[in-house]
Amino acid sequence: MKHVVVGFLIYLFVPTLLLSQVSVTGDNKAENFDKSVYGLGFAGGPASGVGVSFRDHFPSRLSLQLVFGILKDNVNTFVSAGAAFQYDLVRGSSTRFYVGPSYGYFYNGSGSNEFKAPSRFGIGLGGEFRIRDALHFSVEGMFVFFSDGTILPLPQASIHYYFQ
Repeated sequence: MKHVVVGFLIYLFVPTLLLSQVSVTGDNKAENFDKSVYGLGFAGGPASGVGVSFRDHFPSRLSLQLVFGILKDNVNTFVSAGAAFQYDLVRGSSTRFYVGPSYGYFYNGSGSNEFKAPSRFGIGLGGEFRIRDALHFSVEGMFVFFSDGTILPLPQASIHYYFQ
């Protein structure tokens, strides 16, 4: 088992000569893609939601991310739905930095929502980093505005596999 774990870590973190299915190119400036690039993965954050994530990077500097998640046990149901817009500020061969707003709605309960602030709006900066080929990891720092008036600086993260 130890050899499998070591082999997996080497596979993830040792650079190879393979080209990614989607190459994010440019010399540290946000150039437009010539067609849409799509990403599918998982996201978690207090502003855009927690669950399965779909990202559409339009043939411009703008991206749209949709997040939906649902968990249910014998008593309660947890539902999260959200969206985020991302505007590229800088895009290199393996990184992307962006700014944008996020919105999410959260439900937890069995009949009535137990969250005091189910609606959340966030705005902040993010960075996306290529892990391996077309697999990218994103981390964001957001100022999150809760519907009860609370404002907190909170992180968000996601992982996506890109394809065309």
